[in-house]
Amino acid sequence: MFMSVPAPDILSPEFERDPYRAYRLMRQDTPLMWHEATGSYIVSRYEDVERVFKDKEGEFTTENYDWQIEPVHGRTILQLSGREHAVRRALVAPAFRGSDLREKFLPVIERNSRELIDGFRDAGSADLVADYATRFPVNVIADMLGLDKSDYERFHGWYTAVIAFLGNLSGDAEVARAGERTRVEFAEYMLPIIRKRREAPGDDLLSTLCTAEVDGVRMGDEDIKAFCSLLLAAGGETTDKAIAGIFTNLLRHPEQLEAVRADRGLIPRAFAETLRYTPPVHMIMRKSATEVELSGGTVPAGVTVTCLIGAANRDEDRYRNPDSFDIFREDLTATNAFSAAADHLAFALGRHFCVGALLAKAEVEIGVGQLLDAMPDLRLADGFDPVERGVFTRGPQSLPVRFTPVSG
Repeated sequence: MFMSVPAPDILSPEFERDPYRAYRLMRQDTPLMWHEATGSYIVSRYEDVERVFKDKEGEFTTENYDWQIEPVHGRTILQLSGREHAVRRALVAPAFRGSDLREKFLPVIERNSRELIDGFRDAGSADLVADYATRFPVNVIADMLGLDKSDYERFHGWYTAVIAFLGNLSGDAEVARAGERTRVEFAEYMLPIIRKRREAPGDDLLSTLCTAEVDGVRMGDEDIKAFCSLLLAAGGETTDKAIAGIFTNLLRHPEQLEAVRADRGLIPRAFAETLRYTPPVHMIMRKSATEVELSGGTVPAGVTVTCLIGAANRDEDRYRNPDSFDIFREDLTATNAFSAAADHLAFALGRHFCVGALLAKAEVEIGVGQLLDAMPDLRLADGFDPVERGVFTRGPQSLPVRFTPVSG
């Protein structure tokens, strides 16, 4: 008689070693399950996660962020709904698309990427995580905001503490305290800068946030501080892991790496497939507003719902050969992969689709292109096999590579 093997618990070392096997078992046997330790219902199938994110019927809210995010950032756009959310999004979104992104911030991205690569382009070796990926998005965001990049270590420490807080599924008290300390430290750092920028605006993103107005509404100092905190943490962590993930996936598939090297127009496809195959964020939570029927049962009203992006993005009912990395797959459209119409779920969907998706796309296109130019025969260091780490967010912690420096 066939006996179904239960999926390992999401807090177990076995799960962290290989969540994708666990995701497969969840989708097959327990697409909806109650998880006592996190006090949440876990959802793993694509159709269910998509429904939660799109929320066309008003069945889910982001009230979970009141306890999950507010203690470290303050009240952010993620927690808002209705007109309040629409106005706040209208205040911040223009900076991350269109002419502002092209004219003001693409040069910032190009400069910061080049500066980091200059630090190792003649060495013949680098760790693409430590030397580039962890630093690049934080430097870009600090530069965009008009902050002092020499404070990188502080920024990185803050966003690391915030991400640890968000992923603190086991409820470690010290992790919680460190995250909450970050809110105080970041406020002490940012609020004086925000006040000075209000008095003397410049041509940076922080000045734009200080002066933006929609329907007579402007952002207060605390609102701007909270958004900057969210931007550093979310933008830093996700782009960091996305860049490391793209190179890990391409290095493991040399024929696809060569295709991207030959045609840089394939970088968005490599990014989109990486977001599907090895998403930087594996879990996003929501709160049920009503009783909801999903695959496998009923979710009561007023409970936390943990959406497993990493599981949904490998659903056999949505993708052909979902456990294969394939930048040429026909069931993932690169042209809409960075919009609210995306096929994958890595940026969420609906009203709370990631406002920084186009910024991330620009960073990845520029960064990956410049790295390929600087490392024409890029290869993994001898004997090294990249290993992903993490449960809430996930990616390789190190990626040592070798290459022949480009003369001149």
